[in-house]
Amino acid sequence: MHKSLVIKLINLVNALGQQQVIAYPTEAVFGLGCDPDSETAVRTLLRLKQRPWQKGLILIAAYYAQLTDYIDDQALDNATRERMFSCWPGFVTWVVPASDTTPLWLTGQYTSLAIRVSAFEPVRRLCLAFGKPLVSTSANLAGLPAARTSAEVRKQLGNDILMLDEAVEGHRNPSKLLDALTGASIR
Repeated sequence: MHKSLVIKLINLVNALGQQQVIAYPTEAVFGLGCDPDSETAVRTLLRLKQRPWQKGLILIAAYYAQLTDYIDDQALDNATRERMFSCWPGFVTWVVPASDTTPLWLTGQYTSLAIRVSAFEPVRRLCLAFGKPLVSTSANLAGLPAARTSAEVRKQLGNDILMLDEAVEGHRNPSKLLDALTGASIR
């Protein structure tokens, strides 16, 4: 990895550890992310985005084990896990039952949580360097189009946001959102 990229990654991970919000490229759009265990960081993210807490959030990870503290893994049978794992790492987000200990600032009004194990290298680098999943929601003000470039992020959210300034992977639409228990499409 190039030295400047390593330094940028270290700065972003340090910011996450200090309860800051960052922007980073995902498969289709730029995402806003923060430490999912920090209520302060999540509230800052929601305020920045002007998003109601009731909607809940997505967690994005480098591998499944990063997500197991946040979900009720026992509620998933082998067939459900196989269905999820057949799409991962990849561009599918699954809604699964949340753990009893998962905070409302992540689940919103729901008893479930949306999760994705990404194959996109910039996301994987961030999650591996941080050592856990990131909150992942589109980097835009609520109601405005999702930002697909770092310039669009800055236009909507200002110049002060720390960012992993790389290109998105290139998908045209957000990830598929599926109910893990039923397989039904949510979006």
